[in-house]
Amino acid sequence: MALATGGATAVAAVEMPAAESTDQFTFQGIVRDGQTPLEGVEITVSGNGVDETVATDADGAWAIGVADPGTYTVSLDVATLPEGVSLRGPEFESREFTTASTSQIGVLFPVTAAGGAGGGTGGTDTGSTGGTGGTDGESGMGGSGGDPGGGAAATGTTDNSFFSIVLARTVSGLNFGLLMALGAIGITLIYGTTGVSNFAHGELLTFGGIVFYATTTLVDWPVWIAVIVTLVASAALGYMHDWAIFKPLRKRGVGLVQVLIVTIGLSIALRYFFQFLIGGGILGLSVPRGDILNFGPVVMRTGDVISMVIAIVVLVAVGLFLTRTRLGKATRAVSDNASLASASGIDVDRVIRIVWVLGALLTGGSGILYTYFIGANIKWDVGFTVLLLLFAGVTLGGLGSAFGALVGAVVVGLVTELSTLWIAADLRYAVALLVLILVLLFRPQGILGRRERVG
Repeated sequence: MALATGGATAVAAVEMPAAESTDQFTFQGIVRDGQTPLEGVEITVSGNGVDETVATDADGAWAIGVADPGTYTVSLDVATLPEGVSLRGPEFESREFTTASTSQIGVLFPVTAAGGAGGGTGGTDTGSTGGTGGTDGESGMGGSGGDPGGGAAATGTTDNSFFSIVLARTVSGLNFGLLMALGAIGITLIYGTTGVSNFAHGELLTFGGIVFYATTTLVDWPVWIAVIVTLVASAALGYMHDWAIFKPLRKRGVGLVQVLIVTIGLSIALRYFFQFLIGGGILGLSVPRGDILNFGPVVMRTGDVISMVIAIVVLVAVGLFLTRTRLGKATRAVSDNASLASASGIDVDRVIRIVWVLGALLTGGSGILYTYFIGANIKWDVGFTVLLLLFAGVTLGGLGSAFGALVGAVVVGLVTELSTLWIAADLRYAVALLVLILVLLFRPQGILGRRERVG
């Protein structure tokens, strides 16, 4: 099993130690301090007659296989950690895991250096438990169908006070919400102008991350060129979506339910095509996230700050486009009433084509930023794992409202991150969806949606 991790240098595959061939389940991970693997750290798995201890290798990797299903305790011997390095909290020293259908269970041991911002440790995960943690405070990447943020928060703190943690989670949630807003606006623009709920939209986000990975890490182009190529490729993919699939369906008068099924099939096809291209593992980008910056008690990477600034600038630009330009006003007119807009002389097909291009471009850009939010990683199904959150932001803000999508995405991002103060990180997406349900019970049109008369 191989895991590629991101860092400031070229990415190399880390081979996990092989477990015995008779083992049915494997506990495994990578222990690192920032980008530095920690060798000789002892990990123990006990339970069901098993009591086995291994030391991490030169790459910080470890693996212990067990033959029978059941509940096992996985612990780290803190005495074997290098001087000046400790676990982020005592709760990570020993934890219980119950094996199920997942054969490989990634285990996180987040460590922090003395005076540092906190770090994550990696653990490969091809199932639903654990994930690859971030490094030096970065987020982790979950397993397939799992959680693309299973590691540490993207934003750290200089101390462990409750106020500092809340502030750090708020900043992280705002960052998450802003980059999700880019993708959510793409969804709401397409829905507003065509009535189509595009369930293949998550793959547009994945596509942006994959192209950025290929242009920076595989062919080593400068970042600014890679960004331009990624955005152009994303816009071209959006154009192809409409030209090859959705415009012909519109001309044939295919109903929205049938089109919805088409988007689901397109999502599945694209997702497994991406898996065919890059494999089923986690790939790290060679572009570093930058230096650690301190903002009072909040610790962030330079890349995270730049991502937030870029997201804000792009969102402001989209707002000005929709409200100040002729094409933007035509887009809003088509969204309000396509038939009336057509009768007024607006080329509806042209507007829809532009909306597809703009939506794909924004979502591709969101894919670039999201790879850094989760620790400079990319995975074949990363967009699919956040698709429900994108739709939650759109629905929460108000279907068809671009500004509502922005507000809804920010609310979802904040709720997602702040909820981890009280609940397990694995449940935080469920909390965001619960908030969506509660809001819609009292305001069905969403936060900025308009009431509609029925009948």
